[in-house]
Amino acid sequence: MNSIGTKIFETRKSRGLTQEELAELSKVNLRTIQRIENNENEPRGKTIDLICNALEIDSTYFTSKAEQKTSESISSFIINAVFLILLNLLLMSIIGFLTLDSNANINSRIGALLLSFFIPLFIVLFSQKMNPLERLLKFGSGFLAYIVLLIIVQGLKDGFILGIRTGLYLCLILSIGTLYYGKALQKLMK
Repeated sequence: MNSIGTKIFETRKSRGLTQEELAELSKVNLRTIQRIENNENEPRGKTIDLICNALEIDSTYFTSKAEQKTSESISSFIINAVFLILLNLLLMSIIGFLTLDSNANINSRIGALLLSFFIPLFIVLFSQKMNPLERLLKFGSGFLAYIVLLIIVQGLKDGFILGIRTGLYLCLILSIGTLYYGKALQKLMK
């Protein structure tokens, strides 16, 4: 990626100007031009305008790239947020279906227990550089929300009893614990 100084240097050369000539045309100090072209300084608005006027280019030539980068970072943030929300909903749905469904039997509850351990373990394996708390907030927020939703929908007493009886709380706590302590578990397995 080209910096502003590099772009100014390339444009000045293509116009056949020396640094001294550019400094004289733009009414900017020669040493400032040298520092900008050597990427020692980042020019401010008025300096960019003076240089752009002397080089006969639009100042948005330099700023449009920065705005585009900001736009890309916002869009990637939104895409990541939507993906994480959908992933959390999917994980919640799988565990909830296997434990709370009226047709859930011991086999589906054991499957839910195994998935509650192995899915978060794979998440830990693929997010090694992530802080445990960050991993828990990104991938475990759905599990935490499920506990709260169950208590709100069923009531405190009934929600607690239903979560214990079906094994849902055990699955959710196992998932949350694996997400947070996954690196320690991985070290124990080695």
